[in-house]
Amino acid sequence: MASGSSLLPPQVPMELHIRNRKKLLESLHQHLSHSSRPLHGFVLLQGGEEHMRHDTDHVDLFRQESYFAYLFGVKEPGFYAAIDVANGETILFAPRLPDDYAVWLGEINQPSYFKEHYKVDKACFTNEIASVLEQRYQGSGTPLLFLLYGLNTDSNNFAKPAEFQGIDKFDKDLTTLHPLLTECRVIKTEMEIALIQYANDISSEAHIEVMRNVKVGMKEYQLESMFLHHTYMYGGCRHCSYTCICPTGENSAILHYGNAATPNDKTLEDGDIALLDMGAEYHFYGSDITCSFPVNGKFTSDQSLIYNAVLDAHNAVISEMKPGVSWVDMHIDVNDMLSARLGGIFMSHGLGHFLGIDTHDPGGYLKDLKRINEPGLKYLRTVRELQEGMVMTVEPGCYFNDSLLLPAMNSPQLSKFFNQKVINRFHGFGGVRIESALVVTATGCYNMTKCPREIHEVEAVMAGAPWPPKI
Repeated sequence: MASGSSLLPPQVPMELHIRNRKKLLESLHQHLSHSSRPLHGFVLLQGGEEHMRHDTDHVDLFRQESYFAYLFGVKEPGFYAAIDVANGETILFAPRLPDDYAVWLGEINQPSYFKEHYKVDKACFTNEIASVLEQRYQGSGTPLLFLLYGLNTDSNNFAKPAEFQGIDKFDKDLTTLHPLLTECRVIKTEMEIALIQYANDISSEAHIEVMRNVKVGMKEYQLESMFLHHTYMYGGCRHCSYTCICPTGENSAILHYGNAATPNDKTLEDGDIALLDMGAEYHFYGSDITCSFPVNGKFTSDQSLIYNAVLDAHNAVISEMKPGVSWVDMHIDVNDMLSARLGGIFMSHGLGHFLGIDTHDPGGYLKDLKRINEPGLKYLRTVRELQEGMVMTVEPGCYFNDSLLLPAMNSPQLSKFFNQKVINRFHGFGGVRIESALVVTATGCYNMTKCPREIHEVEAVMAGAPWPPKI
């Protein structure tokens, strides 16, 4: 690999997905046994489909559906897969491709190729699903399919159960699979953690590359471009975990800046603070990192004040993370200001979220857990206690957003908490967020993000000092 990076993209063994399937099967067997149900039937998932741009023939770059990726590691569209509940054998179903596929898109691989490449027990075509499963069914009565259907509590969208010609010949269970499979994804294996670590390593490196090259007068999208170039050129990351968020100046108070209406196109001005929230994805597994710094390389006293307050919160949360700690308790204090949830005016999001195959990995509200409908708490992506093997982001922030500040400062209940003169001094400041990815260990947690955080570290790196610093 070129000298622009110290990292090499790792080879990913399919054993990772074999272990994920074994984990699901053990959970499913336990659930069925406790329910006095027979260990028969098939887990059946439908992979993602390619999508064209509106009414054109432009095909958007495909990325596999996340549950399918978790269990099978398949990168191509149009697949199905089944797991025999009785014995754990896995069958992959590939689409039949037309002959001219080989002219336009590449070699047409046969089922035998996919069987070997993805390390499954059998591979067939998708038009054979019904016949193959009927022939393999060992139970009595009509074969049962465990289909994926359930709510994603981050998006409020539902996972789509598999559909195929001949499905009417099977009984369908739409309630068992989703909570079990989602819970499997919450606790990461060592192999999953290694991939998330790589995604964080190359993303940390790319953030540092941006810090070293940012200049007043650039456009925000040039910072995005530097990050994307580094993670793809040196890290082999064709996908990002999410759309890059690259606001500077007052834009940095907008939490998900960088969308089509705010396309990272402001010119960087002397005195601006940059808030760069960017993370690469490698073999489906992602990273989520935010760095905040002055675009001219030197913090002002006001920037230092806000930055250090956010950094103190970031470090305080990390120091308390360990199995058994309530994620909600991290957000709560008993003083008058926070009992009024005033913190929600300056930080309207939660302290973090699960991270894995999805940036906002699912599982935050399983087992009848409910959201807390209070300012500063209603946007929490989970209210669970921490467990070993969870991967969480920690991302406190402080934002001066007029859409939140002005109503609060004009409120009879809240205005007494504000020093209007000081708040006005920060008008147009934007915001600061510091975000790292942590894996919960048996006794605490480990920070997977490798970016400079202390002010003197950030300023040194921006001035050209090596990172990590030479001892």
